[in-house]
Amino acid sequence: RSSLFGSLAHLHVTLVWDATPSSATQTWKWVHTCAPTWWETNHRRHTPHLCAPACVDRRSRRRRGARGRNQGGLDDAVAADVEVGADMDPAKVRPVHRRSNLLRTGTMSWRQTSRWTWIRNWNFDKCRSGKHPASPIHGTSRGADRSKPWIVRAEKTTTPQEQGGKIVELEKNYHAKHVESKLYDWWEKKGLFAPRGVGTAQEKPFVMCMPPPNVTGKLHMGHAMFVTLQDIMTRYARMKGRPTLWLPGTDHAGIATQLVVEKMMAEQGIRRTDMEREDFVEKVWEWKQQYGGFITQQLRRMGASCDWSRERFTLDDRLSEAVAEAFVRLDERGLIYRGSYMVNWSPHLQTAVSDLEVEYSDEEGTLYFFNYPIADSVERLQIATTRPETILGDTAIAVHPEDDRYRHLVGKHAVVPMSDGRVIPIIADEYVDREFGTGALKITPGHDPNDYALGKKFNLEIISVMNKDGTMNDNAASYAGLTREECRRQLWEDMGNAGLAVRTEKHTNRVPRSQRGGEVIEPMVSEQWFVRMEELAKPALDMVQTGEVRIIPERFEKVYFNWLTGIKDWCISRQLWWGHRIPVWYVYSTAEMADASSGTTHSGRPYVVARNEQEAYKKARSTHGDNVHLVQETDVLDTWFSSGLWPFSTLGWPDLQDPDFRAFYPTQMLETGHDILFFWVARMMMMGIELTGKAPFDTIFLHGLVRDEEGRKMSKSLGNVIDPLDVVDEYGADALRFSLATGTTPGQDINLSMSRVEANRNLSTKLWNAGKFVLANIKDLSEEELSTIVRRKFDTPESIADVPLVERWIVSSLHELIDHVSACNDRHDFGESGRALYDFFWGEFADWYIESSKTRLYGGDPQAAMVTRTVLVYCFHELLKLWHPFMPFVTEELWHAFPFEGESLMVDWWPASAQPRDDPSIARYEVLKASVRSIRNARSEYNVEPKRKIPASMLVEDVTLQKELSKESAVVALLSRVDPAQLEFIQEPPMGADDGTWVQLVVGDGVAVYLPLVGLADPAKEVARLEKQAGKLEKDLAACTSRLSSTKFLEKAPEPVVEKVRAEKQEAEEKLKAVSVRLALMKELLEKQVA
Repeated sequence: RSSLFGSLAHLHVTLVWDATPSSATQTWKWVHTCAPTWWETNHRRHTPHLCAPACVDRRSRRRRGARGRNQGGLDDAVAADVEVGADMDPAKVRPVHRRSNLLRTGTMSWRQTSRWTWIRNWNFDKCRSGKHPASPIHGTSRGADRSKPWIVRAEKTTTPQEQGGKIVELEKNYHAKHVESKLYDWWEKKGLFAPRGVGTAQEKPFVMCMPPPNVTGKLHMGHAMFVTLQDIMTRYARMKGRPTLWLPGTDHAGIATQLVVEKMMAEQGIRRTDMEREDFVEKVWEWKQQYGGFITQQLRRMGASCDWSRERFTLDDRLSEAVAEAFVRLDERGLIYRGSYMVNWSPHLQTAVSDLEVEYSDEEGTLYFFNYPIADSVERLQIATTRPETILGDTAIAVHPEDDRYRHLVGKHAVVPMSDGRVIPIIADEYVDREFGTGALKITPGHDPNDYALGKKFNLEIISVMNKDGTMNDNAASYAGLTREECRRQLWEDMGNAGLAVRTEKHTNRVPRSQRGGEVIEPMVSEQWFVRMEELAKPALDMVQTGEVRIIPERFEKVYFNWLTGIKDWCISRQLWWGHRIPVWYVYSTAEMADASSGTTHSGRPYVVARNEQEAYKKARSTHGDNVHLVQETDVLDTWFSSGLWPFSTLGWPDLQDPDFRAFYPTQMLETGHDILFFWVARMMMMGIELTGKAPFDTIFLHGLVRDEEGRKMSKSLGNVIDPLDVVDEYGADALRFSLATGTTPGQDINLSMSRVEANRNLSTKLWNAGKFVLANIKDLSEEELSTIVRRKFDTPESIADVPLVERWIVSSLHELIDHVSACNDRHDFGESGRALYDFFWGEFADWYIESSKTRLYGGDPQAAMVTRTVLVYCFHELLKLWHPFMPFVTEELWHAFPFEGESLMVDWWPASAQPRDDPSIARYEVLKASVRSIRNARSEYNVEPKRKIPASMLVEDVTLQKELSKESAVVALLSRVDPAQLEFIQEPPMGADDGTWVQLVVGDGVAVYLPLVGLADPAKEVARLEKQAGKLEKDLAACTSRLSSTKFLEKAPEPVVEKVRAEKQEAEEKLKAVSVRLALMKELLEKQVA
């Protein structure tokens, strides 16, 4: 598009023709990015589109009225379809070099249709980084690295297809970027994420609801962790043949979303209060349609195999109906009430917020000491407070009943400073901390949760001195209208003038701040809607105590029990416009009274609770007569209320006949972070049991937090936040997933190291290279031979007994691994499962079996080679299945390169457990491995050149074992660099074994390896090397001896230094002794050789 390209000062265009032959279908896609400076200026105003190829120069930009270098004039237009043919000739597409003024696209043949993705509605899987570079949520691109120009390119993508018995040649190297988005799109288009066999499968369905991320969310490591673990569970269950549903969705995030939209409107000079409620809500829906899909696109990049066709949003119509139904049922049970209670109040948002949305920080503050005059006395009582502005709301002074300093004052009254003589009682209670301040405590029930509880206990007056916006109200008298901070300063100054202020001192305060806006939260008594929790908590406690619901790890049961046993009523109302409006209607007798109630709290008015307005009128008329006028409650429900219904509202509740509800409820698993165990998990338990009669899940799996490499919590202030999409771009999703899954145990926090992620990227490469090795050795086989190989199973003892020792060992060891990994997965110990899989693949399969297999693959025996090919394919196929839940992308790509039967590795069958093993063969091959290691160690010790092959004699007393090992002499020779012609198997030590001319390596009981010294080293060279080494050791020893013989050194040097020198001397003596023995031996060998 001329206006698009013309607005870029520097543009680099490349055309990539990806010739990956993994499919007969060729689909081209456009990958677009643009200069960060241009994007920053234009992303909110313009929607670029693609039109026919054209010649473009900078003059066209000026003709279109560009307003400066970074403000290209993009005219509004609709997106255009671009038809790209499979026969496109790459030679006809000419690249544009940097700083070029001209773009020539050339002639193209169009056939298949793809669609330009509007930059305005940025598609994450088509972006270089997968992140929206600038949006109202994520800020602008000012932080972008402009030294790295973004690439505009066309790429051909391929889609996996059933191979029909053919092999696909793999690229030389594995490129995660090229594979991941292609495979994910294919999975989704094929419908592989949807549950299969519902109602017909013998296995019980596996159902799990994704914890809904906020619709405003941006992928962070917490999301990456839950996606990884939940996807492992999902893919494992799917491959086990269970109908599997991982149900995704997003939360409307009342406060966060309303803040985002208000901020966006403020930039346009619009305030929410200038609009009607309905207009604002419509504005938020528009925002949601435009930006609400970002987080789900990011989840896709992590490989989340959830059923997107069932994606839910907490404000969907059916879920909103479920919310109203739940509220009505709870009200009918007498569990809903309206009352005044202490809440966390956000003055900026002007709403109550949940405890989860309050973060406490230790901040430097001030402790103010002042005098409280005692009524009808000259005595004064000194008190300390961190919040002088709340003095005007004090309704008592409390002291400890056993504090002798103040015992005589209990029962008397004090005069509130600056209050025109208002008096308050002095009371005694054990709640008072005698060590804090002066030991006397001012009680302000209207602005402190602890004081509120004490006020209830003593029936104290509750005085609020603040408005909803955080300014002082009329109860603050002359301070009315001031902000909290202004009142604090002015009041303290006035108290000083009145002779009541004593002193101040520095004090560290624990300050509650809003998680969303960062402002100081004000404890405030407010009329709100509540749910009585005690009755709901009991069955939720019983379910876990009786074992009907498990919490993993078990130690979190105590946290769960503690919260539910001391549970308080739940404040469910929020003073917002975005969310589920509370289904309560206040009853008025006239329209005028109803209209006049706008903006009031309707305190004291009769009300009805109903599912909708029609039902509300029906209920109101039945109670209050036909002439009623209703006004709906303006508050919305706490977001956690709708989230508490998530496991069943997403499946169709309250419609008990909904097919999904009947098939999939209750769910099996709830996986989430341990930090929201009581905020969300416990509430789902209570709501599920109350409303459906069943616990919503039978297992609760809790993961820990993802911390940085040093164990610190990730935060912007520390600058240690790791963006998972950056990690995916650099290392691939598989590497990050495996690092997260294996870096911890259930419930434990993980310290994420980039070096570990890099190592696991290398694991993907290792898998890729292993796959290429196997493919290279079967590519020349006929279709019939390939078919025979891929169908071969080792599921009977006889099938294993038919193959040689090395093959019996690897197949038996693989079957042992399958049992272990399956057992670990069943108990959700994915860390141990992944580590065991890693050790087996990298060690046993890649390092030992693949190397061992080369002796038969290239040994000239076609029949032996075919057996080895069969075992290689069998083992690699089973390993791909085991790896798939952890690393789905690289394994799927490899699976499609083989002529395996089926549609996708994702729906391939998980390896069966309890398959036959030949344990004696495992033990015998372990002897072979130990022998090879011994020879390798000896070669290293004697500095044998890597390419030099040495003679060896293996003493094996057991006849059967010797027979087995001798058949594998080629393997021993290859792996230990022994000359095959000079490798012998014996049952007695060789002649001269004790005369010092042999190196004896004890491998095990009845097994040893003898290496002739002459074969290990050149005596002349070794003598020269050892003499040089001995000379250096003698110098080191002499230096240590000299220092230790010095009285001055021993007297003045610190004891640790002296001990270090003594240790160095001892080490030098031991080394010199060993070198001397070996030197004497080499000299003797040299003399014999000369003789």
